[in-house]
Amino acid sequence: MKASLILEDGTVMTGTSIGAPGRCVSEIVFNTSMTGYLEVLTDPSYAGQAVTMTYPLIGNYGICREDMESAKAWPDGFIVRELSRLPSNFRSEQTIQHFLEENGIPGISGIDTRALTRLLREKGTMNGMITTEDVPLAEALQEIRAYRVGAVVERVTSKEISCLPGSGPRVALWDFGAKKDIALNLQKRGCSVTIYPAGTSAETILSDRPDGIMLSNGPGDPKDNTDIIREIRRIYESDVPVFAICLGHQLMALSAGADTYKLKYGHRGGNHPVRDLMGDGRVYITSQNHGYAVDISTVDPAVAVPAFENVNDGTNEGLSYVGKQIFTVQFHPEASPGPRDAEFLFDRFMQMMKKGKGGVYA
Repeated sequence: MKASLILEDGTVMTGTSIGAPGRCVSEIVFNTSMTGYLEVLTDPSYAGQAVTMTYPLIGNYGICREDMESAKAWPDGFIVRELSRLPSNFRSEQTIQHFLEENGIPGISGIDTRALTRLLREKGTMNGMITTEDVPLAEALQEIRAYRVGAVVERVTSKEISCLPGSGPRVALWDFGAKKDIALNLQKRGCSVTIYPAGTSAETILSDRPDGIMLSNGPGDPKDNTDIIREIRRIYESDVPVFAICLGHQLMALSAGADTYKLKYGHRGGNHPVRDLMGDGRVYITSQNHGYAVDISTVDPAVAVPAFENVNDGTNEGLSYVGKQIFTVQFHPEASPGPRDAEFLFDRFMQMMKKGKGGVYA
């Protein structure tokens, strides 16, 4: 079946439909990972976006549900150069084609994803439409240009409080769209993890006397989450150790008076170098997925200092808060399938909790 990708600048690319038929309007982004397409598809941070994979062959090792980062797929659409319909992998449970159909995700293959990525890098992230329907261009462009990613944290967060057992410190994981491996990295270090929905009040979390609080990743513009930012300010004012990742990093910065801005085309992939500014200047290769960044020029040095920076473009990749047991990173130390260079940050969080005042861990 024929499918089309229409961008808000009027560019039209034609290819073959993959996944569910129909049409979707979304923000078009690209990911440079060579492996991990299932983790990308099941990362809640992609809610409200259609993902272009720059690696030319996708689906060759099929779908293994054990590798999923959440219970379902989240992107609005999926764009690839070539889709492998016959996976070769002893762990494979189904084809990516069936997985996309099962999750109602429309997609397109057979287009020049290199050309598309170059266009997005030159002009910046754009809205677009993936469609198997014959839509007049003027009508499509009107719909595309009116689209805005909104209310996505509410869509992806857990619906109720849940617990993962452990014999060590008690961690409150505030779920703004958390990847599964965040909780698993805490649990394998012995933590008891309580997962709270995004709409939970700071008072509720603090009343449970956690030894530490984890602010998770998530989708969308951080500034849209005004109620959450207000609640995080109460966490900032407490003595409980805090570790924040991605959206959590941005929300903590906003709660402390800093500003965020939208990147031209974001950082999405498994090959982004960041420099440790607090240690010996070592560079780590990290997994990233974000379209916004903290404006370091708006961070009061009496409140927080840069902890990591992006080697490619110099953007902020982490903050250490002055006089607080709080550190935050823009990248994903829990990354799956990798790289795992920054996984040691979970151990740093464990050490913070040992020194913490807010809980009972000793």
